[in-house]
Amino acid sequence: MQNLCKKLTHPIFQCIADVCQEKGIKAFVVGGFVRDIFLQRENHDIDIVVLGNGISFAYAVADHLHIPVEQVVVYKTYGTAMFKFHNAEIEFVGARKESYRKDSRNPIVTIGTLEDDQNRRDFTINAMAIALYKEAFGELIDPFDGLADIKSKTIRTPLDPIVTFSDDPLRIMRAIRFATQLHFSIDENTFKGIVTTSNRLNIISKERINEELNKILLSSKPSIGFLLMDKSGVLPIILPWIAALKGVDIIDGHGHKEIFYHTIEVVDKVAMNSSNLWLIWAALFHDVGKPATKKYVKTIGWTFHQHEFVGAKMIPKIFRQMKMPMNEKMEYVKKLVLLHLRPAALVEDEVTDSAVRRLLFDAGDDIDDLMLLCEADITSKNKFKVNRYLHNFEIVRGKLKEIEEKDRLRNFQPPISGELIMEVFNLPPCREIGIIKTAIREAILDGVIANEYESSYQFMLKEAAKMGLSPQNK
Repeated sequence: MQNLCKKLTHPIFQCIADVCQEKGIKAFVVGGFVRDIFLQRENHDIDIVVLGNGISFAYAVADHLHIPVEQVVVYKTYGTAMFKFHNAEIEFVGARKESYRKDSRNPIVTIGTLEDDQNRRDFTINAMAIALYKEAFGELIDPFDGLADIKSKTIRTPLDPIVTFSDDPLRIMRAIRFATQLHFSIDENTFKGIVTTSNRLNIISKERINEELNKILLSSKPSIGFLLMDKSGVLPIILPWIAALKGVDIIDGHGHKEIFYHTIEVVDKVAMNSSNLWLIWAALFHDVGKPATKKYVKTIGWTFHQHEFVGAKMIPKIFRQMKMPMNEKMEYVKKLVLLHLRPAALVEDEVTDSAVRRLLFDAGDDIDDLMLLCEADITSKNKFKVNRYLHNFEIVRGKLKEIEEKDRLRNFQPPISGELIMEVFNLPPCREIGIIKTAIREAILDGVIANEYESSYQFMLKEAAKMGLSPQNK
């Protein structure tokens, strides 16, 4: 039997062994921490299963470590307790047995054995345990041969996959997430179980599904997960807007680019260069308006006119339906979807100072993220075309830097406020104030005047004079 005591270097393990000896109790480290020992991945979440009361055992260990009682967080509903120690979160739970009702993923929990606890685990690679009591300290308990599945890079359920996924459909998303994060394949029988039970995902809260989607998007190659979601039938259930990108229409022998595969390629390229979750979401949704705007014109071919505007309008509704944050994160994604064609349009034409100013004004501090998204959006297999675009994007980047240093247009704040216009011309709130402010902004963006107070003030006086307004001396 394999002994892993040399791998249990965190000081919590020896302390648990001491408390086990004192109390005559057996405890085990289980789940992801054990898995990650073999994958040589850092893991600061340590799950402890106790053959007894997990909460009272947690208090005993905390007392042994002189951790104040108030630092032990107890979740009575789940029978768990947790505290932080030496840069790790240690969670304790009594060994349990679970059974499920068809209409809920919340289990009926009863006291169980270690075998019961391992049987309820989602995948074999997460069902391994290491003994922490003195007589067997460091011994691996691996009833489902999870170590072999780690070596073969396989995701497999310990028990019947249909039962496993029916009991807790969130495990469907976890299987796809682990396959994506670890670059593992899903066992054939397990995958059939996902296909058979995929509709059960409808009973899972959107928030829990989003947690798994976020982890997929933050992996090194998110497309693995999206291809698995597509192949298993999960995609239209949880992301119907992305499923709608699939397929190619052909008229008169002319087909358009396959939008789904283009999209996940863009997502991969962004994820490779950024850990900004919301930028990766923007990459996923950047062409979401294309199905609604797709049109075939005989003299031109397939067009998707204004898909960026349609897509941006869709974002709030999508976020609301997915129960995603309706705050600045949503606004950020919406903005990038709206602007994602602008830099490419710039390189098609002459890169004028005015166009660059307007792009800076509209993108603000998100300009660098927008440029990264636009560069990732080039997925052509024509190397000459790709190199030409990337070269032109470098010109745009240089121009952005030059204009920004000169005109300071990120997060543009007008040098002349509406309050000042009211004061100078002794005006109540009225449309003329908005007209003057807009004229000043447009003059700055067109390079007619500098982005500073004095030239803007003089320009204000000229614009006001055209409207028959003159300064009112107090």
